[in-house]
Amino acid sequence: MLGLLLIFFIGKYFYELAQDYYKHRWLYAILGIIVYYAAGAVFGVIVGFADVIFGLNVNWENTLGWNLLGIPIGIAADYGFYVLLKRKWEKEVQIPKDEIMDIGKPANDIDREA
Repeated sequence: MLGLLLIFFIGKYFYELAQDYYKHRWLYAILGIIVYYAAGAVFGVIVGFADVIFGLNVNWENTLGWNLLGIPIGIAADYGFYVLLKRKWEKEVQIPKDEIMDIGKPANDIDREA
């Protein structure tokens, strides 16, 4: 049940972020969920390699513990991805020029002021 709530809220926040910046809403909602699961998978692979190389004797049978450990890893990856997208999209936003003051001016006067 906790996993379903996490998926819902991750998708919701990425959906709203994409909506605020006029991007593809469902694409980024699904991409946020994929990042959550991919981060958990990458973490599992890293721990697996560390177990083989360093002989950590990790208890692989403790699935509840691994699931609980994967939640903050996935949330941290999603938070990083969220901040990255937000910063990128904030830089892309163009501030509209107030053109009401340029009405009636010759075109060459407008170019010199800019």
